[in-house]
Amino acid sequence: MNYRAIGSLSVSTVGIGTNNFGTRLDRAQSSAVVHAALDNGITFFDTSNSYGISSRDHESDSERFLGSALGARREQAIIATKFGFPLNPEPHEAHPANLRRACEDSLRRLGTDYIDLYQLHFPDDTVTFEETLGGLQELVDQGLVREVGACSLNGGMIRSIATGTSPLKFSSMQNQYSLLWREPETDGVLDECAQRGIAILPFYPLANGLLTGKIRPGEPIPEGTRLALMDEGRKGHWLKDEFQLLLGQLLTLSTEINVPMLTLAFSWLLSHPPVSSVIAGASTPEQVLANATAVIELSDELRQQLDNITAVRE
Repeated sequence: MNYRAIGSLSVSTVGIGTNNFGTRLDRAQSSAVVHAALDNGITFFDTSNSYGISSRDHESDSERFLGSALGARREQAIIATKFGFPLNPEPHEAHPANLRRACEDSLRRLGTDYIDLYQLHFPDDTVTFEETLGGLQELVDQGLVREVGACSLNGGMIRSIATGTSPLKFSSMQNQYSLLWREPETDGVLDECAQRGIAILPFYPLANGLLTGKIRPGEPIPEGTRLALMDEGRKGHWLKDEFQLLLGQLLTLSTEINVPMLTLAFSWLLSHPPVSSVIAGASTPEQVLANATAVIELSDELRQQLDNITAVRE
């Protein structure tokens, strides 16, 4: 396993996304995934106060299951969690007045006294980024948070924040990015992050399961996969003709060169210097091992082939 920086943090280049903790995975299954990750050199775990909301108390089982699983191994892990997703009837947590409560609630569920990377989950148009960063600065000063990040911002937003008056800046940007979704290359995110030393953390790196190698155009979706469990609206988005055409071409290349699709998807993302870690979910220790060992160094020729197949077209 290799490691890269997010501000002052050192994280594994493959991370574990935990949005299936408390939904598809129970406490024991979540624990098995966490321990398999640590045993295979994966140190980076990404969760949110909006993942795995319990029907009992409307709090995040994802955070609770992750904290419980880490237990005495907490110091081996880098925990990233999030705040600010608009969960009705919750107030807007991106406002400084609500940040401490949101942070303390996450700390309690995670069973820790600090969060390594605290991320704004979604832009909140009721409060400015400067105000949010001011509230986050207090959490950093008090040792409750080590680094701060954000999700789903565009290039203009990143530039505005980086040139703003707040001394605290976001160290990471978590946006959708994959071989089938290359928007960060065209909306300024990749360039802004590269220029300003902001780590990119791609979510949906496997395009919601299309790039696992299990999904094949024209064939039934395997039962139990993430795509099979989606509602019809979201499933229709990922199964549209454009993605199916590209998927077919990628599968052909994968077969010709005898390199698994998973390896191509992860390695292509990590060939971009601003990308610090690829966040992917896993349901079993076997999937964790496959993820942990997937990354290779791509040749210039192979990377160019992948670029050409999936190039953004007007």
